[in-house]
Amino acid sequence: MAHFPPQLRNLPAFDGPFDAHKLTAHNCDVLFASYPAKTDIPPHTHDTDNVGVITQGELILIMDGKENRYKPGDWYHVPAQAIHAARFEQETSEIEFWFKEN
Repeated sequence: MAHFPPQLRNLPAFDGPFDAHKLTAHNCDVLFASYPAKTDIPPHTHDTDNVGVITQGELILIMDGKENRYKPGDWYHVPAQAIHAARFEQETSEIEFWFKEN
């Protein structure tokens, strides 16, 4: 989490299974998240349409039977209700936008 500036680290903590701070906007939550190396997130879904950008490290995203790697500056998209999993072989940080249905 130290990767993010203090202003972001001072946002309210996200109440979930990973270390993040949350900024709430109209029809969208913005998460500033960090994952330790060797973190595995099992298959799951979200009710939100998620778009994110990697700021440090690497995200390994598994969706539709395909594994894709995202490095700093890379954007990814996980549609609402899509079954997906993630893996972080190295310490990784990201900014993720969770868009709620109108």
